[in-house]
Amino acid sequence: MPVNSRVNVSAKVRGFVDLMKLRVVELLLVSTLPAMVLAEEGLPSLSLTIATLIGGTLAAGSANAFNMVIESESDKLMKRTAKRPLATGVLSKSEAIIFATVIGLLSLLIFQIYTTNLATVLTAIAIVFYVWVYTILLKKRTPQNIVWGGAAGCMPALIGWAAVTNSLSVTAWSFFLVIFFNFKRKERRT
Repeated sequence: MPVNSRVNVSAKVRGFVDLMKLRVVELLLVSTLPAMVLAEEGLPSLSLTIATLIGGTLAAGSANAFNMVIESESDKLMKRTAKRPLATGVLSKSEAIIFATVIGLLSLLIFQIYTTNLATVLTAIAIVFYVWVYTILLKKRTPQNIVWGGAAGCMPALIGWAAVTNSLSVTAWSFFLVIFFNFKRKERRT
């Protein structure tokens, strides 16, 4: 294989990883695990925890990738986003759409097989909410987009709880609201 081919394959792989915005995903997983521990009233099984965290990573990565597809043209115009894989041409929109779809479906499959029906449904809702409500409906229309888009970022608390119990309690919703209002408060300060 010629050196250029290796570089291109390496750049593409890095581009797919970058589509997922894993630094942002880390923050989402921080609320998933405590919710699972609270729901279990102890440590949940290792297999359930791993499945939930991998499924959550893929779901959030899928939503982030769809977000980048939708915003690929505007990403080219901003210094902060100009180096994203679609803005630079490392990946095409069709490659990104296929990737986002595959990892999104894989996340739902993982949730369905290894966790609960409710966790699967909540994960699908979180992906759709982030892509359609936050990115498409609100982002370019109102400065409130970040506040309401933050609701998608609070979903891991509910998903983690539901992965353990297949239900949502007052405690799960309280955890969701604590994260949401804390996020909202921080947004007002910036």
